[in-house]
Amino acid sequence: MAGRSATRRSNRRHEPSGLARRLAAIPWRRLLPLAIGTLAVAGLFWTLRLVLDQPLTRVEISGRFQRVQPLDVEKAVRGEVGKQGLVSVDLDAISRAVRQIPWVDRARVARAWPQGLRVEVIEQVPVARWGEEGLVNARGERFVNDSRHLPPELPVLQGPQGYEAQMTERYLALQPRLVEAGMRLARMQLDERGAWELQLDNGVTLRLGRQHLDARFDRFMQAASRVVAARAAEIAYVDLRYSSGFAIGWRPGTGEVARG
Repeated sequence: MAGRSATRRSNRRHEPSGLARRLAAIPWRRLLPLAIGTLAVAGLFWTLRLVLDQPLTRVEISGRFQRVQPLDVEKAVRGEVGKQGLVSVDLDAISRAVRQIPWVDRARVARAWPQGLRVEVIEQVPVARWGEEGLVNARGERFVNDSRHLPPELPVLQGPQGYEAQMTERYLALQPRLVEAGMRLARMQLDERGAWELQLDNGVTLRLGRQHLDARFDRFMQAASRVVAARAAEIAYVDLRYSSGFAIGWRPGTGEVARG
């Protein structure tokens, strides 16, 4: 009995392991050509990359430049490229560097074979001033915070930080309707309590309050706007903070507060 038990143990030691059986089952003769082909393709790829990755010798810059200097764009590109070649250069990093230039909104960067880059710059288009020194674009993004030369024809949006997009959106919705009625928005203000006021370019202030802003503005356009258009020089404000109707505040010496 002891001899048979020893024989069984000896046979188990010579049996192949599970890993060895799996390795033996792999069709190496079929996989070997595939592996060699893969290595050959990889080698060809890296060879072509080395051949094509030529040093950059020129940068083509295009765009409608009013506030941005092309020389500043080229400087940003050169600073990001460094010693990278045409293939290895990071186009996204270059685009980000160009967008850091004041007044640049977007930058499209592409390779211009064999040794160049093509950069298209799109400048910011301001639609309103933000406070006394800032500018916002149509998306409500503040892109200038301390400009000393603000376009005087743009309206002023004044509100808490973080409300730029909301105020810009409302301004872009209201301004076309005012223009159709022969008026323009000169200032839009949102105070800390959430109350809205609009100042027209004729000096009349519209008090909209905190609620039902669209309905109150519609009421102004449907009724009060005709009075304002005819007698703007006499009117100080139009108070629309009523469930219905409105009140007109006359300038001193021209009349009394009247309810519409």
